Amino acid sequence: MPDIMGKMDIAFPHLNIYLENVPKSFTVFGFSIALYGVIIGLGFFLALILISKIAGATGQNPDTYWDVATFVIVFSIIGARIYYVFFAWDYYKDNPISVFNIRNGGLAIYGGVIAGFLTAFIYCRIKKVNFFLLTDTIMPGLLLGQVMGRWGNFTNREAFGEYTDNLFAMRLPVEAVRSGEITELMKAHMVEGTNYIQVSPTFLYESMWNLCLLIIILLYIKHKKFDGEIVLLYLGGYGLGRFWIEGLRTDQLIMHTTGLPVSQMLAMCLVVFSVTAMIIKRLKMREK
Repeated sequence: MPDIMGKMDIAFPHLNIYLENVPKSFTVFGFSIALYGVIIGLGFFLALILISKIAGATGQNPDTYWDVATFVIVFSIIGARIYYVFFAWDYYKDNPISVFNIRNGGLAIYGGVIAGFLTAFIYCRIKKVNFFLLTDTIMPGLLLGQVMGRWGNFTNREAFGEYTDNLFAMRLPVEAVRSGEITELMKAHMVEGTNYIQVSPTFLYESMWNLCLLIIILLYIKHKKFDGEIVLLYLGGYGLGRFWIEGLRTDQLIMHTTGLPVSQMLAMCLVVFSVTAMIIKRLKMREK
């Protein structure tokens, strides 16, 4: 591995992987298109394909999900941005116009999920659709979108963790990342004569965690005991993984009043809620 990395290079030294000139964007007819947005968009599309397949296999009308997707996608993106900006306001307060620039990232998945659930709930109330059945069907698609979406963080050189020297350690040139995300521990492990930091690829950890959760849910979905069970599995499984992974990240969104990582707190609440709800529901089913 070279001591001096190119500005757009990314390396995984212990896996003997060195990627040169990994772009953040590409140009079409003079217009710059961010890879982050392309990956997110592709994730949404493939998620809808999967959701439609599941809907058809379970006797539902796939058109319902293409219909609701129009609203869920728009409001999920808005919710993800609002959530991120709210908890990172110190970064945006001196340049409010940058709030509208999402080309460089800045979407929080929890904000998107919350907004998506609310949008789906309102849609179901208006259209008289079973909310829990609909969200059970959507969950695998959501997970697929999350699996892919984290690779947008990879191209943006964001959502990484503290210094590590484990098997999956990732090297990034210092000029490719935001200076505020370079910790003292990272600086302390920079070798003289080099220009990179070595970090935990938490985007990779979360992508792989979500992929495993997706496989489990796809295997289990035909055996679910009640509508809403897949949602609870998602909330608990994703929350458990996010609680661990969030503790490794250096770009945490902090709860203003407590100083604690807001995503980590929310993740644990989701785990407790899902386990409690699952137990209560199964006990009620036994009583019947």
